[in-house]
Order: sequence, then structure tokens, then C-alpha cells
Amino acid sequence: MSSFVNHRNESSLSVDEACTKDNVTYYKITVKVGAVYWIVWHRYSDFVDLHDRLVTDHGVAKDLLPPKKVIRNKTPKFVEQRREALNEYLKSVFNYLTLTMPYEFAHFLDFHLYDIFFLLQDLAKKLFLEGDKMLQNEKSHRFTPMELHAISERLKIACPPSEKEDQMYDFSHVLDFCSQLRALNVEGSYEKLGTSNIVPNELHFDLVSFKNLVNLKILGVPMACIQSVGSLRETLVSLSVLIASVVSLNEFLLVDIIHRDPASIAETVKWKKLSLVNFSSNNIRNVDWGIKLVPKLQHLSFSSNKLTELCDISCLHELRVLNLSMNNFSVCDNWHAKIGNIVKIDLSQNKVESLQGFSRLYSLESLDLSCNLIQDVEEVQHICNLPCLEYLWLTANPVASSIDYRVKVIEQFNARMAEICLDNEKASEKELDTARVLQALRVVKEGRKPSFLQDSSTSHTFNKS
Repeated sequence: MSSFVNHRNESSLSVDEACTKDNVTYYKITVKVGAVYWIVWHRYSDFVDLHDRLVTDHGVAKDLLPPKKVIRNKTPKFVEQRREALNEYLKSVFNYLTLTMPYEFAHFLDFHLYDIFFLLQDLAKKLFLEGDKMLQNEKSHRFTPMELHAISERLKIACPPSEKEDQMYDFSHVLDFCSQLRALNVEGSYEKLGTSNIVPNELHFDLVSFKNLVNLKILGVPMACIQSVGSLRETLVSLSVLIASVVSLNEFLLVDIIHRDPASIAETVKWKKLSLVNFSSNNIRNVDWGIKLVPKLQHLSFSSNKLTELCDISCLHELRVLNLSMNNFSVCDNWHAKIGNIVKIDLSQNKVESLQGFSRLYSLESLDLSCNLIQDVEEVQHICNLPCLEYLWLTANPVASSIDYRVKVIEQFNARMAEICLDNEKASEKELDTARVLQALRVVKEGRKPSFLQDSSTSHTFNKS
């Protein structure tokens, strides 16, 4: 990203070419600041408007701009002559104003889009005028990697004299807004920004300015961009890191820690309030020890990753919701030894073949196994005695295409068959009646009493006539 304050002597601009479109001629301006460059297109009338303001407010000579020509001003020869004249004009003005770089001139050259200092001037003005309203009305505010990089780099730069001329543009408005913000979204990109050679996902930034942040969502930003999380370990409650090619939780949780040896990790690096973590759509193959850094975790999502097995996360005593959809699970053995008092599990779109591993998850209320490889309806026997289970999804499994699938599943829940919501739908009275008949046939065959009669206190007397 451009930093004109630090690279004045390495900056230049030129009017390189002219292009006529719809009978209007535009002039291509290339601006270079250090290693950063970008392109701006302006018509001659834009130069006239700029010149009038520079003459009035900044002492630029009135006759410096090449004059208008009403007749034959579209001929190739004239356009080229004007391009050369405008090139000389811009270079002269740039040399004259390079120390002050007034707001009007900077905007004309799009410095506010690509340069740290001028981008923050615009941001400061916006937050000065609308910041309080934005904090009150917005559920979440979006900062670009460019803006975050600019804020981070600006903290390293001495205050330029021109910043003190108008309090509206003061950087303190940005810091004040950041310190009060409670929900932040950051969306990255690998595409070059506008007409520049700046790639947002190659910019480094930190989050030290955010003192009260509760919710953070990072979308498509590589963790290598983040240099520090500041005080977020003390305040953050909800964290989402999506489509970021993350392979480990520690890439974010320990992003600013140099030595990541588990034995040397202190209490100070634990995330004190973090209760929701969403690392969906990444490249995570296993859950490492970093999960212990989030002791208050209640909701964990690893949807759309590359997991094949679940490690021991029983240390997460408050974990209630676990989303593992769209991974590569096929075997789920002894999950009761790996998870604590889990309430909801989403394993949809995996390769699970058996329900045996869930048989002792006694606090489980909801189990989504849609789009898996379960074939035998008798697999339900492994979970039919779970006392809290109310919601079960088996749709899009091979078993779901069998005859009387719903009835055969519901029947196995015995006395609780009316309480079960299968594939988002509770059993109808007709299904319950059929299930009771199937259950009666089953238990009579086994020499037992049907469950719907076991609790009956009514005695029946049959008199022979």
C-alpha cells in the first residue's frame, strides 16, 4: 500500500496516453509511490476544475494549465499535444505541492483509495460525521484489509503537520471508533485493488486498536496477514474464520505467539470469553491441542473441512453444539469418551455407516446424519435409548429409501416414538399406529410385552359367554 508521507522522494506521475470513448477523450495518469502504482483516468474538464481550486486556494499559477480549444479539439494531433501539455502541467503542480499535497490534488490522483494517510483522512471524516450513528445502528462494521493495514501502519508514523489543520480529518476519530466497536467483519481478496498493483491479502495488519470487540468474522484472509490480536483474548465472544485456507486452529489462536510449544503456553494466551468458534470452509485435517485455549467454548463448527476422526475434546466442559458437516468421517467410535455433555451434533454430508459410536451420548438432543451411508434400519437400535434425543435426520441415506422407513425408525423408540422428530417431521397418527403394530409383532416374536402396554395400570377382564 502507498505511503506518500514516507516516500515523497520516490514518487512520480505521468500522463501516458489518451483514449477517446463516446466522443469524449480521457487521459491516463500513472501515479507511482515507491513500489506501489495505480492508474487514474480524467477528461480535460476535470483538469480545469482542479486547476481552478488550486489557483484559488493553493497559489498555483493561473496560466499553467494548457488552454481550451473549441475547434478541432478531437484530432489525433491535438489530443497528443494536449496530453504532452497536461503531462508537463501535472509534473509542475506535483513538484510545487509535493510537501503539502492538498486534499483536492490528492483526491484527483486517487490517493484516498491507495495511500495510507489519505485513505485514513477520508475514513476519519466519515467517522467524525457518522461514527456515533454507525455504532448505534450497525450490528457489525466492515473494515477492508486496506483500512486495517492503513490503521496499523499509521500508528508507526509520526503525525504529519497537515493532519492538525482540520480536526475533521484527525486520526483520533478512527481510533475512537475502533476502540468502541463491538462487531467487526474483514473480507480479503487476492485480486489487485482497482487499477493498482496492491493485493489486499498481501497486506499485514494487527487488531490492537479494537479494545471492546465481541464478534469477529474473517472471510478469505490468510492468517499470515494478522500480526497481533491485541486485547481480543480478553473480550472476544464469537470468532469466525472462513475460507482462509487454515489448517490449524493455532494459526489464529496463537497468531502473535512465537514459541508454540504446548508446555510453554501460559494462561495469558487463553481466550477468556470465547464461546463460539466457526472455522468452516478451510483445510483442517485434525483438531490439535490448540482447542484447549478456548475453555469456555459452547459452539464449535468445522463444517466443510477435511476431518476424518474426532480427537479428545472432553476438556471443553461447556461445549454443547458441534458442527462437523461436510467432512470425511466414516467411523465414529466411542464418541462419549471424546465429548462431554454435547446437546447437538451435525454430521450431515459425511460417510458414516454406523450409529454405534453415539450410543452413550446421554445428553444428546439433536443428531443430524443426513447424506451419509447408513443402510440398515436396525442401526437405530444404538441410539433409541438416548433419553434426551428428540431430533434425528437420516434423509438421503440408503436406509431412507427402504419401504416403511419412517415407521421402522420411529417404532424402535418404543414409548418415546411420538416425541421423535424424524427428518424435521414428527410422526403422524397413522405412522404411530403402524409403528405400534410393528412393535407388537416384534416384541411378541421376542416374547416380551409391547412398551405402550408396559405402563398401563388398567386391568382387563374377559368373560366367557
